[in-house]
Amino acid sequence: MTKVKICGLKEVQHVQAASRADAIGFVFAPSKRQVTIEQAAELAKHVPVDADKIGVFVNPSLKEIEDTVAGVPLTMVQLHGDEPDELVKAIQVPVIQAFSIRTKEDVVKLKQSLADYVLVDAPGTDYRGGSGNVFDWSLLDGADIDPARLIVAGGLNPENVHAAIEQTTPYMVDVSSGVETDNRKDTVKIQEFIKSVKGDFVEQTMEKVGFFGKYGGQFVPETLMKAVKELEDAYNEAKDDPEFHKEYHHYLSEYVGREQPLTYAKRMTEAYGGPKIYLKREDLNHTGAHKVNNAIGQALLAMRMGKRKIVAETGAGQHGVATATICALFDLDCVIFMGEEDIKRQQLNVFRMKLLGARVESVTKGSATLKDAVNEALRYWVTNVEDTHYLIGSALGPHPFPTMVRDFQSVIGEETKRQILEKEGRLPDTILACIGGGSNAIGMFYPFIQDKEVELIGVEAAGQGVDTDKHAATLTKGTDGVLHGALMKLLQDDAGQVQEAHSISAGLDYPGIGPEHAYLADIGRVEYRSITDDEALAAVISMSRLEGIIPALESAHAIAEAEKQAKQMTADQILVICVSGRGDKDMATYAEKLEGLA
Repeated sequence: MTKVKICGLKEVQHVQAASRADAIGFVFAPSKRQVTIEQAAELAKHVPVDADKIGVFVNPSLKEIEDTVAGVPLTMVQLHGDEPDELVKAIQVPVIQAFSIRTKEDVVKLKQSLADYVLVDAPGTDYRGGSGNVFDWSLLDGADIDPARLIVAGGLNPENVHAAIEQTTPYMVDVSSGVETDNRKDTVKIQEFIKSVKGDFVEQTMEKVGFFGKYGGQFVPETLMKAVKELEDAYNEAKDDPEFHKEYHHYLSEYVGREQPLTYAKRMTEAYGGPKIYLKREDLNHTGAHKVNNAIGQALLAMRMGKRKIVAETGAGQHGVATATICALFDLDCVIFMGEEDIKRQQLNVFRMKLLGARVESVTKGSATLKDAVNEALRYWVTNVEDTHYLIGSALGPHPFPTMVRDFQSVIGEETKRQILEKEGRLPDTILACIGGGSNAIGMFYPFIQDKEVELIGVEAAGQGVDTDKHAATLTKGTDGVLHGALMKLLQDDAGQVQEAHSISAGLDYPGIGPEHAYLADIGRVEYRSITDDEALAAVISMSRLEGIIPALESAHAIAEAEKQAKQMTADQILVICVSGRGDKDMATYAEKLEGLA
């Protein structure tokens, strides 16, 4: 596939908008797009780790190039002046040499270049390096230029780039003014250009294995890399094996009790006004939440790899209960790490895990919540990696965990899609799901990603308010950082120290977000909003009394946002809420917080 370079970036938001590009260009030559080394170094922090950072120069000295390559740092250099061959040969990183094309005679110069790549552009005007005009692509016909060296620039934009690729079949296309409005980079045009070249963004996420745009990856210690690669290979083999899928769906049907209904919420519809409201009932699963969908899949995979010991972490306890349940079913040894604070909040689930035969390890470090439980589970895995599988409960962690968890949870969205078509003959207008790490939300959203007419809304925990220091609104307030093996959006201070998250809901009390959610937020496919503790508690009362369904605190965040969203919708529209779990586990919290409820 043809690669994409977005050139002349000066603002962080535009670098982030270009997260799917293969290369970012920083202009150091005199130009309206010129940046300093310091500015480029700051922007480079937002460039995906697998993308090239290319410095654009006009007749620089070798020292100027070397200082800039080291200072940003750059991975490639692009020359737009009359640089001699000696300079090209002396540069220690790959070199692109640019040529302005007017005639067939100009094309001959391309083959004589000693650079690793040749960039073909239209002649410039005020500055060397292009005028934004399209050159005659037919000049390259029969030029005998190696396509693997050819980069095409000059007046490209989202509308003409496909034609340029068809005619010239280049290694890469380079755009600058074609993604600008009023001489400033345009976020929408950047994304449209990339999409024009690379096609659908879901296919692109699969192209870069382990990454969703710039998010994800495998940031793990060397001692874990072997296990992560082994898991990746095993999952790639299993997901293509019909017998694995048959066994997985057998347990979903015969043990979990799927499929779960898509229930029309008549009284909520009447009370909220606006759209018809449907509830996807993950609360009816065996163990009381969606977590079991993933636990079964990963346990089957662990046994396929010959591992009969499981380590897991849990926040609200629902993943811990699901893991303990499946380990009992398959006679697997099970240890579960849980924060001391969460143990206090979820005592019933702690007892359930113990009753099922699991060993529950209390974590007292840090805030003694989910983040710290994940830390301890990872440490345990490092020292027991030869015979133990880490059964991560959310769409987090190093690749392949985010992809694997998403795939196992996609049964939620797949069922919903089929059911709503049967009931209404069309897809819903809006789907809502709560989000901590993001497993129920990505499972619900993923089968609808291609259906652009369906609005997808993730709801994170605002705790006591996003403008306080007591919240878990990662996408609202977070910045890029690495936690638990993946690059994600993260609550952290200016020094990169992870900040404590807060939510009344133990399942949403996590300072990070799954990498695929961070990517979907960047490209604007999913909108993420936040709900406070008080709003979630009010939604618990509302739904309990309107529908006779007591939701989990996590699910109550989605329900609270649904009430707001419904006021903006009409009676001929359809809204679906993912009820990710039931509220049995939260009764102690409800009794404490709602004391005196009439």
